[in-house]
Amino acid sequence: MHEPDDPRAWAAAAPPGAARMHALARASLDAATRQDGDRADDALRAALAAQLRGGDGAALADCFATAPGAAIYRHLWRALVDAEAMAPQGDVCASVFALPLVIVAGLAEGIGTSPTLPGVLSDTGALASLLREHGALAGNRTFALANTLAAAEAIELQRLPRLLAMRSLAGETGAAPHAPVDLAPAPIDLVEGHESVHLRFVVGIALAAPDVDLLAARDSGKWGMPLARVIGAQLAIPGASVLALPHAPQRLVPGLQTGRALQREVSAQVFLSNALRRMRGATGEPSAVISAHRVPGAPSGGELRLSLSSPFAPRDAEGFRCPLYAADRTADVVQTLTALLRDCRVTDVHVLAGVHADLDAATGVPLLFRADALH
Repeated sequence: MHEPDDPRAWAAAAPPGAARMHALARASLDAATRQDGDRADDALRAALAAQLRGGDGAALADCFATAPGAAIYRHLWRALVDAEAMAPQGDVCASVFALPLVIVAGLAEGIGTSPTLPGVLSDTGALASLLREHGALAGNRTFALANTLAAAEAIELQRLPRLLAMRSLAGETGAAPHAPVDLAPAPIDLVEGHESVHLRFVVGIALAAPDVDLLAARDSGKWGMPLARVIGAQLAIPGASVLALPHAPQRLVPGLQTGRALQREVSAQVFLSNALRRMRGATGEPSAVISAHRVPGAPSGGELRLSLSSPFAPRDAEGFRCPLYAADRTADVVQTLTALLRDCRVTDVHVLAGVHADLDAATGVPLLFRADALH
């Protein structure tokens, strides 16, 4: 099986402040000794932590947007995860967290309108009570949740310093934290007869002793299904189906990456479920092709595509556009897609080498490869 090249676009130059960060990341990656690597990492984490404390979200975003390659970007990201965890010191520490929420929503045909799921939760007290009852956040009871369903953009890099500033205020007072405010709600538009997958975050803040890791859990455990039901009920509107899939709360930086990966995987699952049902009923077992494409306007300038086709339907094919984010490893995302195909019992899978164009030169539509045209 071939390995696609990285289709993403990386910056050729960076402003001086960002370039210094990139140099530290490169020094760590290229270090001849562990001690040299540790020194570079310590300096990089300290510089990123200073940007988080200083409130300069634009400079932080520029540092990552101008990364010269995938390895440097991932090293910066790992250092940022560590820097975010360096909470202000005190007898009581505040943690700002995000609960990633993947929402699968559909609208029955014949409704006659295209309604919208609300971007605001009607009763965050019910969510908080459920989390406390089941011992989420390491059993912590001193936390508050925002009532908005926030989009990924609300916790992006440029917004991190402002969001994390809440830690100092909450830690200084030591009182019960107030729910995070100034997070724009992100409603979900529905289309009749169509099922879609959306990523939202419930942002919260919690107080605990400095040596307690409230966010150590990596799955939703016992509270996942009850919370999904409560959120689904609060978002329900006539004619719509709503499935909420919550993940364990995390700090903002890893939570953003986790949420995007979950949305991508659930989106691929929904695509495969629907497409395979149609194709197997009409033309039999399909073949799959995974390819990498350079795409202007994509989140990082490139994406993977998964196409399903059958030689018995030469004019028909089903395609899924799989986003690649800057912190991803292309090979890991390919592995996720091939594992999903294996789980769906698709045995004829082709992974193309290289990077391919966005559009088919003959038709002007997004380029998808058919397995029967590869030979």
